[in-house]
Amino acid sequence: MAFAGHVGLDVTIDAGADLAATLFNEELGVVVQVAAGREDEFEALAGRHGLADASQRIAEVRRDDAVRVLHGGAVAAGWGWQELFDAWWSTTHAIQRLRDEPGSADAERDAARSFDAPGLVPTLGFDAAEDVAAPFIGTGARPRVAVLREQGVNGQVEMAAAFTRAGFEAVDVHMSDLVAGRVALDAFQGLAACGGFSYGDVLGAGRGWATSILEREAVRAQFAAFFEREDSFSLGVCNGCQMLSQLKALIPGAQHWPQFLRNRSEQYEARLAMLEILDSPSLFFDGMAGSRIPVAVAHGEGRASFASDGDRKAVLAAARYVDGHGAATEAYPANPNGSPEGLTAFTSSDGRATILMPHPERVFRSVQMSWRPAPWGEDSPWMRMFRNARAAVG
Repeated sequence: MAFAGHVGLDVTIDAGADLAATLFNEELGVVVQVAAGREDEFEALAGRHGLADASQRIAEVRRDDAVRVLHGGAVAAGWGWQELFDAWWSTTHAIQRLRDEPGSADAERDAARSFDAPGLVPTLGFDAAEDVAAPFIGTGARPRVAVLREQGVNGQVEMAAAFTRAGFEAVDVHMSDLVAGRVALDAFQGLAACGGFSYGDVLGAGRGWATSILEREAVRAQFAAFFEREDSFSLGVCNGCQMLSQLKALIPGAQHWPQFLRNRSEQYEARLAMLEILDSPSLFFDGMAGSRIPVAVAHGEGRASFASDGDRKAVLAAARYVDGHGAATEAYPANPNGSPEGLTAFTSSDGRATILMPHPERVFRSVQMSWRPAPWGEDSPWMRMFRNARAAVG
């Protein structure tokens, strides 16, 4: 608990207790951290359930990096936090260096053992509770958005829920529907290519999905016509991001977009990472520039790779990974895939097409986050993305 919380400890053993027998007993037990000022409340709770005789105060958190065992008021043993952390992490680190890319294993250990690391520090430049789509929802109109998926894709439910909450009519569209002609994209104002594991998430899965479009003349023409429309918008997330990046020749103003290769760590990464929204024409990020927001990440091939240095300089980036200090980073694990300059979201020149590797649709409600600031309400800041889209179509 102290390693995860980056705090020191004073562990207190009663003077009358045998030190070794107390510290090294193998009886069942549980350690509960109680907020300062609520100790009596917790003891009363234990008493009501007949646990008063089985509970005792054993430790107090320190704000420095000392870990001490006190016995009878004297220091029986003491260490520095990092000394104990290194011993605790050593086996994990050794295994990770064999399993993963060694440099990534070293970077994760170094980040974790930094006692003063700030962690996730969200900063918002807008009111997450403001519903910018409300005036348009009030008209009763519900523009249709195609929630597009392929074999193995699994993010369609969250994507549909986010768009529905923002005032759209979300329609489940499988690639087989387009191939068979059961559904046509000209019936929709928006298209959202979902994340997941198309084609079993084998290497180049997003490219395989794109190839199923590019190699079918009628389907290719349908996508090209959709992207050309000035009243359409498109969003690609994770697997869908990989797929849309391969269709950039069909998307006006997307010629500098990268492709996405295997993570530098050589592993599938599922984390909560910090994303900074950049100033861009993306309709999804309108009014969000400068904000730093935690977001779910889940991908094996998320490293942006540009065809040329000129493309990297000319691309319209919409978001990037940042560290706890708010600086763009290529360091693992704050940057989970090793993308240059932390770049992980891109938009077309007119802002109607946006791709990103992280999963904002999986955290559009605050309760979906593994951690978020306590004051955040029902809507997480990512809900603004989908409401921006609703406001953009009017």
